[in-house]
Amino acid sequence: MMKNSWFRLMITGILIILLTACGAAKPPIESAPDGNLVKKAIALQLELVQKQIGQQLNAANPEFEIAGVKVNLLEPLYVNKLATYHLQGIYKVKLDLPNQKVTQEQNEFDIYLQRQIEGKTWRLLKRDASDPDKEPLWRSYLIRGW
Repeated sequence: MMKNSWFRLMITGILIILLTACGAAKPPIESAPDGNLVKKAIALQLELVQKQIGQQLNAANPEFEIAGVKVNLLEPLYVNKLATYHLQGIYKVKLDLPNQKVTQEQNEFDIYLQRQIEGKTWRLLKRDASDPDKEPLWRSYLIRGW
C-alpha cells in the first residue's frame, strides 16, 4: 500500500514538472525586436495594405514616414517553433500626399515579428483569416533593411 501511494506521488510530481516546463517555454524578452525593427515592420504592413488598395483603385501610393512608436504590449511566443513576438501599441505616420502633407497621430498597431533560425533576419507574420476553431495559418514577409 505504501509503495503504491509513493509511486502515485512520484508520477504526479513528474507530470507537474513536465506540464509546467511545456507551458512556460517562451522566447527571451532580451531577444525581442528593437524600435527600428518595429518601425520597419509597421511600414511593411502599411505598404502591403496600400499596395492592395492601390491595385483596387488604380491609384499611386503616397510616401510616408513612421515615427513615435510606443509599444504597450510585448508577448513572446513560439510560432512554428521559431521565436515570435506579438507587439501592440501606437505610432504616428506622416503622409506626403500630392497636394499636402498630413500627420496622423495615435494609430494602433498589432503585429507579430518572428526571428528566423539563423538569427540574422526577421519576418512580419500576418494571421490568415481562417476558422477560429483551427490552428491559425500564417503568411510571412521578410523585413528588409533593418
